[in-house]
Amino acid sequence: MKNQDTFLNLGEQLTLSELVFQHIEVAVFILNDEGIILTCNQPSESITGFQSEELVGSHFSVLFKQETEFLKIWSKLNLSSKWMGEVHTVKKSGNRFIAKLKLQKVLQSDSTRYFLAILEDITHQKKSENELLLAEKIFENISEGVLITDKKGRIISVNPAFQIVTGYTEEEVVGKNPNILQSGLHNQEFYNEMWSEITNKGRWKGEIWNKRKNGEVFPEWLTISSIYDELGNITNYVAVFSDITDRKQAEEQLRKLAHYDVLTGTANRYLLNKSLERLLVTAKKYNQMVAVLFLDLDRFKQVNDTLGHNYGDLLLKKVSARLKGLLKNKDIIARQGGDEFVIVLPNIKHAKEAVAVSKDIINSLKNSFQLHDQEVYISTSIGISLYPYDGDDVYTLLKNADRAMYQAKSNGKNSFEFYHTGLHHENETRHMKLENCLRKALDRHELSLHYHPQVDTRTGQITGVEALLRWNQEEFGAISPAEFIPIAEETGLIIPISEWVIRQACEDAKRLHLLGFHPLRVSVNISGLHFNQDDFVKNVSSIVQNTNVNPHCLELELTESMIMPNASEAINKLVKLKQLGIKLSIDDFGTGYSSLSYLHRFPIDILKIDQSFIKKLNIYKEDASIVRAIITMAHRLNLDVVAEGVEGKKQYKFLKDEGCNYVQGYYITKPLPLNELIDFLELWDKDLLE
Repeated sequence: MKNQDTFLNLGEQLTLSELVFQHIEVAVFILNDEGIILTCNQPSESITGFQSEELVGSHFSVLFKQETEFLKIWSKLNLSSKWMGEVHTVKKSGNRFIAKLKLQKVLQSDSTRYFLAILEDITHQKKSENELLLAEKIFENISEGVLITDKKGRIISVNPAFQIVTGYTEEEVVGKNPNILQSGLHNQEFYNEMWSEITNKGRWKGEIWNKRKNGEVFPEWLTISSIYDELGNITNYVAVFSDITDRKQAEEQLRKLAHYDVLTGTANRYLLNKSLERLLVTAKKYNQMVAVLFLDLDRFKQVNDTLGHNYGDLLLKKVSARLKGLLKNKDIIARQGGDEFVIVLPNIKHAKEAVAVSKDIINSLKNSFQLHDQEVYISTSIGISLYPYDGDDVYTLLKNADRAMYQAKSNGKNSFEFYHTGLHHENETRHMKLENCLRKALDRHELSLHYHPQVDTRTGQITGVEALLRWNQEEFGAISPAEFIPIAEETGLIIPISEWVIRQACEDAKRLHLLGFHPLRVSVNISGLHFNQDDFVKNVSSIVQNTNVNPHCLELELTESMIMPNASEAINKLVKLKQLGIKLSIDDFGTGYSSLSYLHRFPIDILKIDQSFIKKLNIYKEDASIVRAIITMAHRLNLDVVAEGVEGKKQYKFLKDEGCNYVQGYYITKPLPLNELIDFLELWDKDLLE
């Protein structure tokens, strides 16, 4: 203890040094030439967690995370008079901290050697430096453009993404106002409202159109935030934006797919229904007459079957072009499907106007059509219904015009016919009998389910099946769903039938899972009338619980016309279904019942491409392009894609190469009853696809 006593005696004479020694805000230690702590100041206790009595007499390496780290420093110190650097140290509690260490060799007059050690905790400082470095890396590498201004709105910094998107370099914009990016598409009121929200709420976000350096105008999603100091004063503004040009283009493409017939460019059924609904509201308000013309092309099937689908499609294009030339701007023309068109004549003064247009159409279509090297002739049959005499809603007017069109065909085709109440009497007897039989079908166990397998193109395995309803009636035999489903909809029988379908599908799914076919997904088509019931979600949940089926293996197929009219209510139901674990899909996409407007709003999982596009994949480049576009855009929206109606190897290979997730169709198998499905699944060999 001689060295320690000598040092303490020296310390008694240096009262000023002692004062500094005890009150400096860093830990100070005096070590002997063996590294033993001889004395330390008061701050060393708070920094290390040790009491001074515990430190004095201990080796200085007790403060190091690893003793070897100190020994390396000590060996270097013997070669020079001082050492300085960052070290990893540890408190008494075991908590680690980063410290800045200074070691200085001190010689006394009697040649006694001491070492002065100054230890400063810089953990918080290092953390701040690391966070700043991380922030800088994020600022440099983030894909969104970032712009920072001072409180007066002058640009002080931009990141590389800003420069890539706008075309401006940092040197070109620093010191300038961000209004150099303004496109001129927004008025001053827009910017006043934006800055009012920033001032009052500290943030604004929304869609805005800006301009690149080359003059190109582009859409972006922009968020502007205020930055405050400790006193609550604004110091800076930060703007973060992303270029949404690609998303806008995808939305526009899908909007066209959703509202217009791709082949003819006319309105599709969805747009027709919406437009006619608006016209009827106006007609009712102002006591106007509206005519609905339902056209079916005579002899189109012969052209299509004889010359091929490409000739048939070309004929439809030329027919639609000829029809458009006969109509006024206020008139509506839509392709109802196949070779059927609907024309709406709003605000006509007399039924004679509908007669005149019908005659013009018939005379125009009598002229031949030149299809490549072929000259063909067709005619048309037209049915006419009038608002308000033949119906006061879209469904009734279209249905009655359709009935009148069939009467025109019965009268020899190439003519028009007005609807009258006697047209449906001939079919009334069968319709009534089917309705009566359908009311007893469940009790008589006449309904059954067949299942159409779906194959995962990536693995070749069957991962799902679609449940298809079948009715085999004692008197009428097998009745097409196309005939009995509308009757079920009209009478409300679709609700108990749909609940039976869901329950039976769940029971069958559970049986398949118990047989080892797990997790096979079962999809069920949902009726619009059923979906719109207030207790729909509750009843589905009850069925899932009572059948004890895994809800993740149940998929409900809906159409856009089912969920769009009451979007907010539909969203609420769909979210609840998703919370149950049930998957949701949009059926018949591309036929006019689906649009982009809901794809990102509704919690759907799967898009099903209508089979009408798949059938012509190998014939028309246009259909192939449409299918390719739907797959690409669906994947951008994180949706899986199912293609229906796959009937050949070429179709399957095209869809697989384009990344379509699942395929369904007669190339796999026809729809099968459950027992045959089980046999099929047991014998399935994915190599059969190749």
